[in-house]
Amino acid sequence: MSEAQPSAVGGTKSHRIYLLLKDAILSGRLPAGHKLPGENKLAEQHGVSRVTVRRAMEALQETGLVTRKAGVGTVVLEQPLDATVMTASVSNLMPNMVKMSQASQVRLLEFAYVPPPEMIRERLGMTAGGKVQRSVRVRMIDGKPFSHLVTHVPETIALHYNEMDLANTPLFVLLERSGVKVDHASQSISATLASHEVAQALDVAVGSPLISLTRVVYDEQGRGVEHLDALYRPDRYRFQIDLERNGNGDSRYWEPKVGGMPTNGKDE
Repeated sequence: MSEAQPSAVGGTKSHRIYLLLKDAILSGRLPAGHKLPGENKLAEQHGVSRVTVRRAMEALQETGLVTRKAGVGTVVLEQPLDATVMTASVSNLMPNMVKMSQASQVRLLEFAYVPPPEMIRERLGMTAGGKVQRSVRVRMIDGKPFSHLVTHVPETIALHYNEMDLANTPLFVLLERSGVKVDHASQSISATLASHEVAQALDVAVGSPLISLTRVVYDEQGRGVEHLDALYRPDRYRFQIDLERNGNGDSRYWEPKVGGMPTNGKDE
């Protein structure tokens, strides 16, 4: 199944409907064999014309998500079993990063030493005038892209490895080889839409929904050693949080389980 932006999606409204239906199919909310409403019904639901709906349906057919048959309607197709989905446990952050190189490949798009944006400089705790090594990479599983990674590492650390090292070795491993004692990290997870550049790198349509993660890694002295901005395809990557119940009586609550279930998660 091709994930490139379908040519049939010409306008903003049809593209929005295409993305909504695509997400529902890939998430399983619209299972294989499910018959989609007719064009008139969808047009009424979304407040658009039949022509707009027809473009969205044609785009879904182009990408192999549905089949359209005269007299039957539009039916959701079974998705390929080789559409690998990576899973990362939030409670097993460091082990997941180490496992990353075992099953995925990397494509290095950019590698340069630059002054960091002020926000990143502050998060890393760097002084004004310092430089960082900025890299842009795409991670793939079975040759299919699932993550777009932009990292900033202080120059004093990054000088211990080169461009070839980064193209062949997980950054987490390179940091340790550089003498960094990684101690903890702070990260936030949100959502965003794919820009033209990211969409091309991840082989998705412009405006496709993506998982967004920002992480700052610190050493034992509390110094920032890496800033990561990562974008993930939700159809090929997901986060898992294992929870356990704590407290007593009416004060019982859920909290993340430390050292949760092992997963095959990878991100750096």
